[in-house]
Amino acid sequence: MPPQLTWDSAEDIGILLAEAHPDKDPLQIRFTDLHKMVMELPGFADDAESSNEGKLEAIQMAWYEEYKENQG
Repeated sequence: MPPQLTWDSAEDIGILLAEAHPDKDPLQIRFTDLHKMVMELPGFADDAESSNEGKLEAIQMAWYEEYKENQG
């Protein structure tokens, strides 16, 4: 995992979110809440204003892949 996470670290962020919130379905999380959850991750060091819908969607999909693996 990179020493500092950025909005472009979708796969690493997805893994961390799956570990931190194992019971949450990522597809039920609003992007505003997802943004807040990412900003609160240890090691996240990017500017809050640097996110956009595409980056949040990539994070959500990476988290969803982890979620699916953990559910099966």
